[in-house]
Amino acid sequence: MNTELNSSHLKVIINQKGAELSSVTDKNNIEFIWQADKEVWPRHAPVLFPIVGKLKGDQAFYEGKTCKLSQHGFARDMDFELISSSSNSATFQLASSAETINKYPFEFVFEITYQLNESELITTYKVKNPGSAPLLFSVGAHPGFNCPLNKDETFEDYFLEFETNTLSQTLLQDGLLSENISTLNLENNQLPLSVALFDKDALVFENDQINKISLRSKKSKHSVTMTCQGWPYFGIWTKKGNNRFVCLEPWQGITDGINSMHQFSDKKGILHLDAGKEYSCAFSCTFC
Repeated sequence: MNTELNSSHLKVIINQKGAELSSVTDKNNIEFIWQADKEVWPRHAPVLFPIVGKLKGDQAFYEGKTCKLSQHGFARDMDFELISSSSNSATFQLASSAETINKYPFEFVFEITYQLNESELITTYKVKNPGSAPLLFSVGAHPGFNCPLNKDETFEDYFLEFETNTLSQTLLQDGLLSENISTLNLENNQLPLSVALFDKDALVFENDQINKISLRSKKSKHSVTMTCQGWPYFGIWTKKGNNRFVCLEPWQGITDGINSMHQFSDKKGILHLDAGKEYSCAFSCTFC
């Protein structure tokens, strides 16, 4: 089941499965969101919960219990409940159950709100702990944007624009954080896109380096600008060899390291939420 939001500039569609953003189109029928071609990458904009990235060996331990979670967690593959909606806003909810506790031994209520304000879409994540013990989790976004946006453009006509000319990149090894750091030097705050850029997996940035990023074209005025103040980690990814989309991913959490000792409470980026408390974070995308 889909939920539709509208403004004078945009139409937004959200799928109840995973509460996943599946379409953003403007009045000229420009589609900004990747349309989940199963032969390339069968998702649009999955939500990452209760982990971001991988657990080493797909498992970790907490107080004698085992967390068995595949990459990015299970929320993206579960049906959320639509708990409130209007013409320009919708809130979806997923709560812990016997199914989730079997592989992730924590009680939770996870809510996602989409708020459309003209050309800006604000996404808010709220995590509540209804239990009597601490809740350990991470959360993140993984939206894929069509690139190019126009039929007469190519992937290489696009670039990413940052707020700085220098970024420190953490390199991955088999999807896990390595101990190797690389310096990414830009010109005019711009990183040109190319297929080869992603030959070694995602570009990963730690330590609050990215608060604003734009996907822009050298040939047209269409763009996507993401604002994500207060998100400590960020990923940029497309499937190896692909030249049709790029993902811009703000994260409150990050994949395991290659030297992980499988202790869930010690996992980098894991958040601890006391009983009865709630946590929220938000980012926005402006589509032009």
